[in-house]
Amino acid sequence: MSEQTSVDQAASSESAASLRLSVVIPARNEARWLPACLQSLLSQSDRGFALGQQWELIVVDDDSSDATGDLAREVAAVHPGVTVLAAPPLGPSERAGITGKNNACWAGAQQARGAWLLFTDADTVHEPGDLSRALHEAEKYKAALLSYSPRQIVIGFWQHALMPLVFSELATVYPPKQVSNPASPVAAANGQFLLIRRDVYFELGGHRLVGKQVLEDVALARAVKRGNHTIRFRYAPEALSTRMYANTGEMIEGWTKNLRLLFPRPLFLAAMRMLEFLLFFFLPLTALAFPGLLSWQQAAILLVWLRACWGFYHRALRAHFPAADTAISILAVPLFAWLLVRSATSRTVEWKGRRYSNFS
Repeated sequence: MSEQTSVDQAASSESAASLRLSVVIPARNEARWLPACLQSLLSQSDRGFALGQQWELIVVDDDSSDATGDLAREVAAVHPGVTVLAAPPLGPSERAGITGKNNACWAGAQQARGAWLLFTDADTVHEPGDLSRALHEAEKYKAALLSYSPRQIVIGFWQHALMPLVFSELATVYPPKQVSNPASPVAAANGQFLLIRRDVYFELGGHRLVGKQVLEDVALARAVKRGNHTIRFRYAPEALSTRMYANTGEMIEGWTKNLRLLFPRPLFLAAMRMLEFLLFFFLPLTALAFPGLLSWQQAAILLVWLRACWGFYHRALRAHFPAADTAISILAVPLFAWLLVRSATSRTVEWKGRRYSNFS
């Protein structure tokens, strides 16, 4: 796709807004999750917010090798207002300039007719009324971009332990209040639910602008803030949920892809969390191993231990996970540290059958 063609298509799309909202789902090999996502979105329609009249749903099949495209087309055949597109092929030269997901999102945006564009992942499940409430919230707060962090559905011990740890660190680096504060330079968004005004999207260049970015949601949010537009970002369990990873292997690959991009100093963070882990477990062992310690020495060990506990769990609570998951998250610190190191030192990453070198 040439630069001029992209500009022409963007200009055409800007003048084609005839609906209130376009929902765009980039989907690559999502046959496991797509039916539930589509059903939750189709149930959004009511008399005041009818599919095909006030909003549309666009599924972009990103070269899937499973039944993703067939499932989407079956839904489109019986629901006017649902469109299924095939993402443009990624040739060798284009691969260097745009990731598969960004390519699919950009293709969907070209066909969208909504005044607002919602990019949401195929593994999300939306609660009734989610779409209309989100539009109302964006307009109420005069936000050019509204993004929700969904309730995370996790399975298996390591997901229950690690996911609260990762999301607590994210909430520390990207505090929602600072992201939503126009005076703060901190910018973030969650690609699982990213609602943006179409005029702002095309003014900035949309997913084409951040084409090479693996962490496209944060990159797009930074572009929105640089353009002096308002972002609203918050945890929204009442709006939607998501199951990011089907197993531990997917979780390891997913966070390997993202951690070095999410955290500015991943190796330093790994070292600090491991120090905290050692203090948490080895200070009590030290006190037990040396019963002859003086009372002030025992008190000092206890105070340091309590401070380490407070610091860890004070952060962990920011992740909004159940209490049991928060409690066991300390056990995942070595895994988190290893993933930070793995992400920081990897020169290539594979995700959904595509390999990215020197990923941005």
